[in-house]
Amino acid sequence: MLRDGHGRRASDLRVSLTDRCNLRCSYCMPPEGLEWLPKPELLTDDEVVRLVGVGVRDLGITEVRYTGGEPLLRRGLVDIVARTAALDPAPELSLTTNGIGLARLAAPLRAAGLARVNVSLDTLDRDVFRKLAHRDRLTDVLDGLEAAASAGLTPVKVNAVLMRGVNDDEAVPLLRYCLERGYEARFIEQMPLDAQHGWQRATMVTADDVHARLAEAFTLTPLPSADRGSAPAERFAVEGGGLRGGVGIIASVTRPFCGACDRVRLTADGQVRNCLFAREESDLRAALRGGADDAEIAERWAAAVRGKKAGHGIDDPSFLQPDRPMSAIGG
Repeated sequence: MLRDGHGRRASDLRVSLTDRCNLRCSYCMPPEGLEWLPKPELLTDDEVVRLVGVGVRDLGITEVRYTGGEPLLRRGLVDIVARTAALDPAPELSLTTNGIGLARLAAPLRAAGLARVNVSLDTLDRDVFRKLAHRDRLTDVLDGLEAAASAGLTPVKVNAVLMRGVNDDEAVPLLRYCLERGYEARFIEQMPLDAQHGWQRATMVTADDVHARLAEAFTLTPLPSADRGSAPAERFAVEGGGLRGGVGIIASVTRPFCGACDRVRLTADGQVRNCLFAREESDLRAALRGGADDAEIAERWAAAVRGKKAGHGIDDPSFLQPDRPMSAIGG
């Protein structure tokens, strides 16, 4: 099993399939984009499936989420999902995506074994979307959400990051949009993972800010904390304006949930990261390509997780942002 020195067990694997993305969201990367990983450095489809297989069969991984960059840009995605779904035991499979291309791929992904999706949507305003993402693709994202729901990739979760002076007035419209369609909105505090290193805590829209804005239009009732488990979101039952459902608020910065963390990450170039904010990585790609057997790979992986720190340390004066931005780590 993947246990760290603080008694936590990692069972949720996040796998980045590419560092490329077809949006340029300001909290993630600059408008001109980034220098992408050369193709020879990326794990092949076979290498991805083999490493995930080691995690599932030998190390107790029960959930696998494919991420990016933008994972829908990975040509072999449907086949990777199908081969992962065929593992024994079969993990629960999900996908985090910006939704562009999901209208075309939702049904094939569901047929391949994908269970659900998280789709990033920070605004319902086309002009704000263009300003934030530097692309005019809002309609594609909305179409992708609808296709995901129709294909049965449920619950469809909508991830929103609110930024002061950009889209912080859209908490209520976004939640209402989700409730009307049966999606689950999740508001996430902006984290220091942008390539520009421009994040400032003082200007961040906090979880408390989000809650206060939502409470102006809805009644929010906290769900029992015991039901949360290792999930990052604080969940609330929502009712108002003839609508009811649920919402999640992820306070990654102001109320970190490191003590219950069960996640481990694998980058598109085969590096294990035992924390989203880790500054060290462990190279599984070199072992894989050097002829290591599954047992040796599993031991290297377990050793990487054993060294996981107690928390991400954002509040520590010595905190340093990871060299890799979110787009190269995976959500």
